[in-house]
Amino acid sequence: MNFNLAKSRYKRYALTMTTITEIERAVEHLSPEELQAFRTWFAERDAADWDQQFDADVAAGKLDALAEQAIRELRAGRCTDL
Repeated sequence: MNFNLAKSRYKRYALTMTTITEIERAVEHLSPEELQAFRTWFAERDAADWDQQFDADVAAGKLDALAEQAIRELRAGRCTDL
């Protein structure tokens, strides 16, 4: 989805928002359709940010200990199929 706040009817306001309070006020004024588009955009953005952080943590080895523990639990028969 390509949602661009700058194309909304709040173009001038969207370009000058600098605080969370200002963003909250702008969101409160969105139409139901604009709010749904914003929700979709934000969910996609949040998921992409999470994926990027997860990939960085994996690459840095931050999850190695958890993976090793999971393998030990599996080998010990303490896991069940989902």
